[in-house]
Amino acid sequence: MFDFDMLGLAPTLNTALQKAGFNEPTPIQNEAIPLALDGHDILGLAQTGTGKTLAFGLPLIDHLLSRQGKPAPKSVKALVLAPTRELVNQIAESLRGLMGDTHLRIGTVVGGQSINRQINFLSRGTDILVATPGRLMDLMDRGAVDLSTVQHLVLDEADQMLDLGFIHALRKIAPALGTPRQTMLFSATMPKQMEELSRAYLNNPKRVQVSPPGKAADKITQSVHFLDRNRKGDKLREILSADRDALTLVFGRTKHGCEKLMKSLVADGYNAASIHGNKSQGQRDRAIKAFRDGTTTILVATDVAARGIDIPGVAYVINHDLPETPDNYVHRIGRTARAGREGEAISLCSPEEVGLLGQIEKLMKIDIPVASGSRPAASEAEKPGRRGGGGGGRGRGRGQGQGKPQSAGKPGGQARRRRSRRAA
Repeated sequence: MFDFDMLGLAPTLNTALQKAGFNEPTPIQNEAIPLALDGHDILGLAQTGTGKTLAFGLPLIDHLLSRQGKPAPKSVKALVLAPTRELVNQIAESLRGLMGDTHLRIGTVVGGQSINRQINFLSRGTDILVATPGRLMDLMDRGAVDLSTVQHLVLDEADQMLDLGFIHALRKIAPALGTPRQTMLFSATMPKQMEELSRAYLNNPKRVQVSPPGKAADKITQSVHFLDRNRKGDKLREILSADRDALTLVFGRTKHGCEKLMKSLVADGYNAASIHGNKSQGQRDRAIKAFRDGTTTILVATDVAARGIDIPGVAYVINHDLPETPDNYVHRIGRTARAGREGEAISLCSPEEVGLLGQIEKLMKIDIPVASGSRPAASEAEKPGRRGGGGGGRGRGRGQGQGKPQSAGKPGGQARRRRSRRAA
């Protein structure tokens, strides 16, 4: 059964969707695509892994297919901005697969790659440009790109694009764009202040929300282990050893901590790699490819990967360190249970991080089930946000706390399953 043809897309796109195995639109696609095809500005909110890229990409391509003529030199017809290199590449890859043999051109500009090569590509003009804000501004400063012809603007992971790390870049880029234009903002989370800020870029937008902001996908099984910080290394290895062949994404808080953790896992015989801001783009691309192919089964990452990896086979997300921003927890665990699959999100929480856990549970309006240990009393927990550990050194003890766990289950459970713009 093929249901995309009910949305009013061009026949070329319906054919491409069928070849790619997409038969039925997801809720966010079903609601957003007809509105976007009608030219409305869109504020779209949906869980990670629910098809937001196609929700904006399909109407974007449809609009461009209806217009004849090649783009003028240095010009851009549609601009997609995303916060990380990985997400830019992922978006471009998804859209390129739908464009097939059409006349449309798509390109990417990100930091960490040859700017001269990007200048050469842009000199011929492009229909769709997917970019990180920092590198795009570099190209604007060099006069390498003309954004006055942009008729469509998309902000993916809009909450982060409107945050302090990128808002200054956005305020410089937006006035250079063509008007009138269609603007679409998509994200899994949207704090109130960010939504208010978004109004400056939207014109009478249609709000499309298919799940409450901050809600994780239904097929993600969540749990938390309470333990001392110096015991995290042992607990992590216990979980990893329970299912060594599963694709597992491990999140740390700092670049140095992630690298140290990865090296300690490799030294202990685990098949691990890492990605973070200190890695070159080539190193990051190779690590993700190896993880996607299953050559590497464990990927240790900072939040650079929280929004930039779409690998359906990821069975586990393990928070070795809880994120300091609760929204990032939602994005992190959204790397599993993608495309209708099941997955498991496991958090290791030290006393110093109990406050961070509370913020996450408040955002998600849930109590995350306890797999082992017991939640420290308020007097035991230090002030939230204290930076700790990240190295994953192996503690001598293997105790998991005293107290009866609130929910039982062996490791792995039933699934078997700074944001500086220049850093992008």
